[in-house]
This record gives sequence, C-alpha cells and structure tokens, in this order.
Amino acid sequence: MIKVAILASHNGSSFNALYEATRNREIDVEIVLLISNNPDSNALKSASNYKIDNFVVNSKTDEDPDEKIEQLLRRYRCEYIFLSGYMKKLSSKLTTNFKIINTHPALLPKYGGEGMYGRFVHEAVIKNREKESGVTIHAVNENYDEGEILLQKRLTLREDESVFSLEQRIKKLEQTAIVELFKKIQESTL
Repeated sequence: MIKVAILASHNGSSFNALYEATRNREIDVEIVLLISNNPDSNALKSASNYKIDNFVVNSKTDEDPDEKIEQLLRRYRCEYIFLSGYMKKLSSKLTTNFKIINTHPALLPKYGGEGMYGRFVHEAVIKNREKESGVTIHAVNENYDEGEILLQKRLTLREDESVFSLEQRIKKLEQTAIVELFKKIQESTL
C-alpha cells in the first residue's frame, strides 16, 4: 500500500476524490497525513471527518515550516506527497527528498508559473480564445509548474464557456485524473 500525505490550503477537492477512491478500493493508497498552511482550510475538516491525522504548519506555528513538514513526512513514512491546492512554494529540500505531485488546471507548459492558479488560469485561457484546456499532473521541483509532466487530460472549450463553467469542468477532470495517476503509480507504469 502506498502511503500518501496531502498538502492543501483550502478545500482540497482532489484530496476528497482521492480519499473516496481509497475508500471504494479503486486504488491501494493510504492517506496517512494532511498538512495545511491555513487553519481555516476545509481540507482540515475533511481530514478530521475521515480520521486522518492533520496539522496546521505555517510561519506562525513554526519558525521553519518546511523543516516541520519534512519531520512530519518522515515520521509518517510518506512515499508520495500530493499537493491539493497547496498555495505555498516548497523548498528544494522538500522537492529533492520526496516524490511530490501537483495538479495544475491547464495544459502545461501553457498557463503555468507564479501567479497562474485557479481562476487566473481560466480567465487567461478564455481571454486568449483557446480551443482546449485541461489538467496537468506533474512532479514538483523548485520552480512553479516546471516539473516532469506525468499525466495530462484535455477538454474542448464550449462556445459559451465562462470562467466559472470552465473552472467547474476542470475540477471534475482533476478529480478523475489524480485517481488515474495513482492507479498508474501502483501498477508501476510511471
């Protein structure tokens, strides 16, 4: 069984999808830990409801948040770390010592980089009249959205696509894509 930690700043909708897939035995993954930098994160509430150990780690709780995160990841023997809407950049100490995966709401390398997240990505896609968008799941390195692409899923934009509708469609696509990725990991096809 693969031991996974989740880092989430807000809702962690892909975390919830991953949890449901483990509960339904679609994947042989155990989510052992959730860390949030935001004490008001809904992901913390979800983790508590799921009986998953969870912690708030940020510059107010710890002098060196990345050091604390590393300690927790090692204590829980996490093999993979999944960033489910985690809004903090990780240090190279974490990115070089752990297998960290992130979902990005666009087809990288387009619409990636600092400041390109959530609604900002969808606004740019629509403004530029793109014909398609999608989800990229990538390995995390020390630079925003530049790690190795592990999986991409595409969708065609509708003529009447709005930022809101695209955001909702991309979130659904992210939720299925992360489960698909972990199936591939457990089959050792990555």
